[in-house]
Amino acid sequence: MSDTILFDYWRSSASYRVRIVLNLKRIAYRAVPTDLLTRQQKAPDYVARNPQGLVPMLHIDGQDLTQSLAIIDYLDATRPEPRLIPADPVARAATLARAMVIIADIHPVNNLRMLHYLKNEMGQDQAAVDAWYRHWIAEGFAALELMAPENGLFGCDAPDLTDVCLVPQVANARRFELDMAPYPRLTRIDAALQAIPAFAAAHPERVKPA
Repeated sequence: MSDTILFDYWRSSASYRVRIVLNLKRIAYRAVPTDLLTRQQKAPDYVARNPQGLVPMLHIDGQDLTQSLAIIDYLDATRPEPRLIPADPVARAATLARAMVIIADIHPVNNLRMLHYLKNEMGQDQAAVDAWYRHWIAEGFAALELMAPENGLFGCDAPDLTDVCLVPQVANARRFELDMAPYPRLTRIDAALQAIPAFAAAHPERVKPA
């Protein structure tokens, strides 16, 4: 049994990113489903290890790592093949800037905690919540479409951090019925990535608890 453990929620975008990276780097791991809807992530024993009470959390090399970007950066530093964040400072900055359109701009305002607050505390109906969700994806995707290459992946011949972040966000966009027609480059890149086994195996429907 692997000593690497991923505390995971099948529909979490952040968890989805980490699953992709673990697969790309061929790191064997054991998944521990952590249901956000029943607030398993707020159990005292979990919060003692992860004070934010969020997923994912990756136990690896005797350490409990949290926050998807920090986890991916650690894996890239300790298991560099295939490299997802370039070592060259200029290329690294460009890759992080693209990825942060999703990680820092789209995802934080659309995560489950935010949606619950809009509905339960702010009194918004589901239609308004869904419109909010689509609006912020569209804002980010409009910029990311301009950053995307005409051909190939964001990482050129092989996936990089931006590609890893894109696939979960496109899955969310489709789940909330965002029109993807204005984003042909992102749609093309997503299709190419979905054909890679490491990405396909990480899809939420492939890891959804029975």
